[in-house]
Amino acid sequence: MLSRRKFMSCGAGAAASALLGGCAHTGGISSPRRSSVPMPPGLETTGEQSLKAHAARAGLLYGCAVAPKLLSSDAAYTQTILDQCDILVAENAMKWAALRPAFGQFNFDQADALLRFAEQHQMKLRGHNLLWHEALPKWFAAEVNRSNARQVLVEHIQSVAGRYAGRMHSWDVVNEVVWMKDGRPDGLRTSPWLELIGDDYIELAFRTARLADPTALLAYNEFGIELDTEDNQQKRDAVLLLLRRLKARNVPIDAMGVQSHMRAVDMPGFTGAGLKKFMQDVRQLGMQVFLTEMDMADKGLSGDTAKVDAAVADGYAKYLGAALSDPAVTVVLTWGITDRYTWLSWNKEKKVAEPVRPLPFDRGYKATEAFYAIRGAFDERKAGRA
Repeated sequence: MLSRRKFMSCGAGAAASALLGGCAHTGGISSPRRSSVPMPPGLETTGEQSLKAHAARAGLLYGCAVAPKLLSSDAAYTQTILDQCDILVAENAMKWAALRPAFGQFNFDQADALLRFAEQHQMKLRGHNLLWHEALPKWFAAEVNRSNARQVLVEHIQSVAGRYAGRMHSWDVVNEVVWMKDGRPDGLRTSPWLELIGDDYIELAFRTARLADPTALLAYNEFGIELDTEDNQQKRDAVLLLLRRLKARNVPIDAMGVQSHMRAVDMPGFTGAGLKKFMQDVRQLGMQVFLTEMDMADKGLSGDTAKVDAAVADGYAKYLGAALSDPAVTVVLTWGITDRYTWLSWNKEKKVAEPVRPLPFDRGYKATEAFYAIRGAFDERKAGRA
């Protein structure tokens, strides 16, 4: 694995290449790849033409968020992940609500299953997440109070990160704690954790995670910091202030997770100037940057499928063209691999799932225009490093 010390000493550009050595715990043999009919030049999507292969040549790890139960129920889903990914992250299986069925109890079945899958197929695994204001179990409000919140948080991180110590690429230790609308001068969200513990809960989480797993890279993960808008800039400023405070106190934090949930309708005028400056500032703190939850929502687009796909692909090309220009970026994950299971399909107003096309593979596991846009951005990154 690329150590934090090595990252800071060798520089982010060299570190991006070294990261591919990673810390994945290997075991077992990869499943045989499915045979396929020869494709026209440029349309093959597996083997050396997969996303993971193009990413690796650009000094990157590519992967996606995974639902462990689908690995045992959808063979096409599993094969697509094997074909395309070198790193995985649990979509929901490592969140508090999934791990904590009752106060004082843990259920690691799905998280363990995902780790076994990753190790069997020699993939790296990210943990998501150790602290968040959402996805808390139903018992949380009744059982956790000012007198025990600190102990509950510490014991959770010790139990979860400690269980997988030495076997994880990285953890999203703290997730989404900046929220400008709450009006605090420091930009922190008035979450249950802030109210029950105080503003040192973030530092507590990172220090506990480092003690529980000395080898995993520890990340802060955030959304709404990607666009060239005033509100995104204000949030970037607040996040950078938080990172600088943590670094000044020698808090163990190694990476910034930029979630990268994007909308294609926002991308025609996108330049990425603010994002690029932010990533430069993060790199100067000695930190890596992970694109942790990338997708490109097609909401608001009109026209036939071809026009929608073209707009989504163009959005990916513009976003990744900006983001991957910084050598601090070492990991790229999409939030899912196929439109069949994307969270973006769920229409809360209508309470139904609707067809959407935000990911590299469609509902039938055919590569979309987005696939080729992502792969092309990896190739541009490679050319820029040559």
